Amino acid sequence: MANITKKVSWSSRGDESGGGERTPLLNGSEEVRYTRQDAGCPKEIPHNEKLLSLKYESLDYDNSENQLFLEEERRMSFLGFKCLEISRWVICGLIGFLTGLIACCIDIAVENLAGVKYFVVKQNIEKFTEVGGLSISLILWAVLNAAFVMVGAVIVAFFEPGAAGSGIPQIKCYLNGVKIPRVVRLKTLVVKVCGVICSVAGGLAVGKEGPMIHSGAVVAAGVSQGRSTSLKKDFKIFEYFRRDTEKRDFVSAGAAAGVSAAFGAPVGGVLFSLEEGASFWNQMLTWRIFFASMISTFTLNFFLSIYNKKPGDLSSPGLINFGRFESDSVAYNLYEIPLFIVMGAAGGLLGALFNILNYWLTIFRIRYVHRPCLQVMEAMLVAAVTATVSFAMIYFSNDCQPLGPDQSEDYPLQLFCADGEYNSMATAFFNTPERSVRSLFHNPPGSYNPLTLSLFTLTYFFLACWTYGLTVSAGVFIPSLLIGAAWGRLFGILLASITPDGSIWADPGKYALIGAAAQLGGIVRMTLSLTVIMVEATGNVTYGLPIMLVLLTAKIVGDYFVEGLYDIHIKLQSVPFLHLEAPATSHWLTAREVMSAPVTCFNRIEKVGTIVDVLSNTSTNHNGFPVVVPVAASDDMGKVCGLILRSQLIVLLKHKVFVELARSRLTQRKLQLKDFRDAYPRFPPIQSIHVSQDERECMMDLTEFMNPTPYTVPQETSLPRVFKLFRALGLRHLVVVDGENRVVGLVTRKDLARYHLGKHGLEEMQLAQT
Repeated sequence: MANITKKVSWSSRGDESGGGERTPLLNGSEEVRYTRQDAGCPKEIPHNEKLLSLKYESLDYDNSENQLFLEEERRMSFLGFKCLEISRWVICGLIGFLTGLIACCIDIAVENLAGVKYFVVKQNIEKFTEVGGLSISLILWAVLNAAFVMVGAVIVAFFEPGAAGSGIPQIKCYLNGVKIPRVVRLKTLVVKVCGVICSVAGGLAVGKEGPMIHSGAVVAAGVSQGRSTSLKKDFKIFEYFRRDTEKRDFVSAGAAAGVSAAFGAPVGGVLFSLEEGASFWNQMLTWRIFFASMISTFTLNFFLSIYNKKPGDLSSPGLINFGRFESDSVAYNLYEIPLFIVMGAAGGLLGALFNILNYWLTIFRIRYVHRPCLQVMEAMLVAAVTATVSFAMIYFSNDCQPLGPDQSEDYPLQLFCADGEYNSMATAFFNTPERSVRSLFHNPPGSYNPLTLSLFTLTYFFLACWTYGLTVSAGVFIPSLLIGAAWGRLFGILLASITPDGSIWADPGKYALIGAAAQLGGIVRMTLSLTVIMVEATGNVTYGLPIMLVLLTAKIVGDYFVEGLYDIHIKLQSVPFLHLEAPATSHWLTAREVMSAPVTCFNRIEKVGTIVDVLSNTSTNHNGFPVVVPVAASDDMGKVCGLILRSQLIVLLKHKVFVELARSRLTQRKLQLKDFRDAYPRFPPIQSIHVSQDERECMMDLTEFMNPTPYTVPQETSLPRVFKLFRALGLRHLVVVDGENRVVGLVTRKDLARYHLGKHGLEEMQLAQT
């Protein structure tokens, strides 16, 4: 039997289930209970990753097939269903178009702002190179960087903290079934777009590609609902899709469209949604997501061609263009595959180091840098330090390269080099990260010396690690690619110098590409989707096999030491995230041992006052209630006949759907699904609904509104089996019954997510209101 550590748990009275105290695990297991009082977390638990937050609710990915739903489906004609299917395609097309348009605006804004900044700083450096006073150039560079980053940090920290970071962990959680507050709001999108422009223009070690995934998801969530609560606009269009199930599918399409716009990789975008996010998938959904991805990359390509005054020249499919890798010039041989695998292992080790350092840095920020003003100051400090380090590296570098007609540097900086030469270190630092990656991939051999690449890799590694997690909108994709491209090119240079005929087969650009894939894979641990993204972005399928081997190796090596960066940040947010499979040693746990019990249930016809009291009780903030039929007057448990949600009860109370016992006549107001859709997704709190004393004495018939066929399992069902039901069906509540179909407990996402494999076997996390 598997080991289990000392159980430390909270009272589950704040869980989203209808349960009370937890049942004990096994006979003989030591249990220590804490109550959630004013002090919050116990002193024995120093970090958030050891908690499971009760503030995150689940999404209702399982449709409630109540009488209203079935009646609406029966009334709908065949033509009506066809119109709905056409509407889904139209929505996906709009998602792709708007996502591509946003990506185009971000790209143009970043290129122009960064271009002006680098031009001003370059002119200033050249002015003071001969006459002295380069400290003024350093101050100018640092001030410009800090000013851009200050704007980006202020709007994130004070106006919309949900726009911080890349947003990929939040979208992963949303598609997993977790309701993350404000993650798909219009305000979040506006702040995300403005913030990422400021972050990249401010010279931080970040990229604009990661936030595009979050931006596409927000666009999808808004367009598919035909309304905006931020603008207080309801266009009454697409209102049929106002439920979590439909919204989830469109958010998957939006995330894929964001990847496609970022990398010009529509197939990679589809695979990203499949690998990293979506918990539900079918063939028709695949086609719609691919359609959104194609529209996204085409829109970006089309508008950039107009902006570049080359209408119809569709040569810029994504925000980052790796450039074309021709097979003849950089082909690889069979004997190089072991070298690629070694590079994958190196990427896994460096990625693990990056994640561990960022983990401890994030813990420090959670403890000490939690006020908005401190977060803005930290972001400005990082921006100023980045500028200072970049300037120092350029200033002390003596790597001078000839400036020939085949050079494609946008801002070649001469500094102390001779006439007709430029400082090679400036190529790496004095540019946007995307242009630096392309230079490392395609500059001819001899463009960089080993010392330059070594110093750049070391400094940029720590700058990127420090930067990720700041209160700014930024991604980690491009910094990871840039770090890997630098040490990969260094590896290629060393191979060329120490092996016979190495200058012929060890092309540095080829190894820069492999190093970039290895580093990114070692940090984010993506395999399938990242392989296709890299192949599509380079336009050369020849590299598919080596990139796949590199990513698999990086993942295996990195996972041995620490989780991927996104998984770390999900855990630090205490999100009840469900992975693909239950913990390997959890078969001996049953539903009876993990469920919440006792359960708050309602009768089929319940007193209004009872419902109001249950919903108003702050210590039982439950969101799902089994509906039961009493077996006997003396029996506390009844047979389950349905399940009703808090949100449904709120709508019923709001519309006064009461049964009036007057003159022996039962009358009840007729509701439609439209009434529930109008309240979606932010249902009013119970405190805002007034129920008079006379109304409290009325009754409410739940028969028409409850889900009469909820999923149930016997109490002896194993944890992995319960886990599969939750993961595959997108459940929020699972009723546990005994042999006579009487309710004995309720399993929710948090009941499952608190079990994980640790160093000492199966461990149970605490539940706390964080």
